Amino acid sequence: MIAEDSVLLREGLTQIVGRFGHEVCAGVGNATELLHAVAAHEPDLVVTDVRMPPGLRDEGLRAALELRAERPALPVLVLSQYVENSYASELLATGDGVGYLLKDRVGQVTEFVDALERVVAGGTVIDPEVVRRLLARQRADSPLDRLTAREREVLAAMAEGRSNGGIARALVVSEAAVVKHVRSILTKLDLPPAPDDHRRVLAVLAYLRR
Repeated sequence: MIAEDSVLLREGLTQIVGRFGHEVCAGVGNATELLHAVAAHEPDLVVTDVRMPPGLRDEGLRAALELRAERPALPVLVLSQYVENSYASELLATGDGVGYLLKDRVGQVTEFVDALERVVAGGTVIDPEVVRRLLARQRADSPLDRLTAREREVLAAMAEGRSNGGIARALVVSEAAVVKHVRSILTKLDLPPAPDDHRRVLAVLAYLRR
């Protein structure tokens, strides 16, 4: 399901996902219609803009958060025109199967569809541009100061939603080395094993909030 007030972009997204074998069960133009359409169609994935009518502020995001509260297993991918790490943090806090991408990413069709499929599979996807900007904004008292340069690279890749195998290929290291780095990151960020928390998501949240 696609929620986007721009008819041209909505139709463009519909064509893109259709080319890769996916069906759009409904396309809507505002947050209220989104909530009703999800109840009626029970989609496998919701793609929504952050800013939606009538206020064109964060209605789309609020609708996405409401849907996740009602249906925690519903995959949601939020599209934004600008980098807003607070939006990404709120969405990530709802659990697995979420994504936050800039609209520019839609033009990179293969990457966009790959992000859709990772979110549907239960992954977490954060736009690389968000990650890059956050890397440049470090606070002096950040807990991320404990991480080595390589661990920061691994955490940045985690924030983009990459698996251990994907991180290994991107950084040209062994998957065993990535597993070791991930364990070290979780330890340094004081994220001990817990049955109800996804520690990779918590680590990314710590990254976004720094």
